[in-house]
Amino acid sequence: MMDHLARVASARSTRMTGTHSSTAQTRALAVQDLPDLLNLSCAAGWNQTQDDWRMLLDLEPEGCFGVEIDGNIIATTTLLRHGRQLAWIGMVLTHPQFRHRGFARQLITRALERARDLRIQTVKLDATTEGQHLYESFGFRNEQSIERWVRKGILEQHAFAPNSVAYPYDIDTEACGYDRSALMHRLFERSCALGPPSTYLLYRPGRVNAYLGPCVAQTAPDARRLIATALRNNPQCGWYWDLLPQNEEAVTIASGFGFTRERLLTRMILGPELRGREQWVYAIAGFELG
Repeated sequence: MMDHLARVASARSTRMTGTHSSTAQTRALAVQDLPDLLNLSCAAGWNQTQDDWRMLLDLEPEGCFGVEIDGNIIATTTLLRHGRQLAWIGMVLTHPQFRHRGFARQLITRALERARDLRIQTVKLDATTEGQHLYESFGFRNEQSIERWVRKGILEQHAFAPNSVAYPYDIDTEACGYDRSALMHRLFERSCALGPPSTYLLYRPGRVNAYLGPCVAQTAPDARRLIATALRNNPQCGWYWDLLPQNEEAVTIASGFGFTRERLLTRMILGPELRGREQWVYAIAGFELG
């Protein structure tokens, strides 16, 4: 995979097009960019909050990239590392007024260069239909489908107080196939957590709807019980739930609780295969997180 990244990085030199090309600057993102980053999420209709962006900046201060034009961040990409085993590309966003100028390609190239320099073995991402062709041009291949399900309601942010459920490292690592403990400790700090030692569910506020996930459970009844508790505790809340449809039990539970399928994406991979016990994964952490 690293040889492929080296070829990609050396082969691609993006030319800026359009009237603003002379002022475009690619750089690392910083805390002072948070207002621009939230504006990008809003312009795209995405669910991330300013706290979601801040978490990525805290976890990967050298792995969050943006294009700045006239003092404003107009495009972004993030690379979230999990040791050398895996890195996750997310937040591939370009403001609508600046699309089709090569900024996404430039930022993906920058992220893959960093993955190569860090000797990351495998890189994954969750691709929209519109972005899939771009990722294929870098050598990404399809791994599996991933879906967003929604249950309509209103957002009650006061109901999402973090609590003290412990992070079950062993079961989470076995379910995912890699150690994502740095990310999970941060999510446990800022999410409502449910579960006994071998099962857990997190949920947190979002900009549009509350976000249900991640959820890892060894049995469908355990997952159903935790999800029922979260929904019962927040009966008027609107929810997003991102799941792997190959886990048919997750689909059945989502349908049973009144969720409907809203979007279909494709999980893509560059480098060696890396899979865990995905039948234990009932909800992912987010398209930008895996």
